[in-house]
Amino acid sequence: MKITKKIIVTKLFEVMDPELNISIVDLGLVYDTKIIKSKVKVIMTLTTIGCPLFSLIETQVKDKIKELGVKEEDISLELTFDPPWSMEKMSKKGRAMLGI
Repeated sequence: MKITKKIIVTKLFEVMDPELNISIVDLGLVYDTKIIKSKVKVIMTLTTIGCPLFSLIETQVKDKIKELGVKEEDISLELTFDPPWSMEKMSKKGRAMLGI
């Protein structure tokens, strides 16, 4: 199966924010995914700088991408706070789940 950005993002909907139990995609934490040859890079943010749950989220992201047949050494996550996360980045579904 050819890995595409759409397939990766669909898989990332399965990664839940540990505190809110909403997917990191619906929260607007995933800014971009890049595929270069067989390597996958996920560019993402957190709701707050210094969030202690990043390592847990990172593990879950990598595990979901590995389920697509990508080797762990071919997966990288780039954490960025530029632009900073805001509630406007959330999907309609994510906002509805939080009652916003």
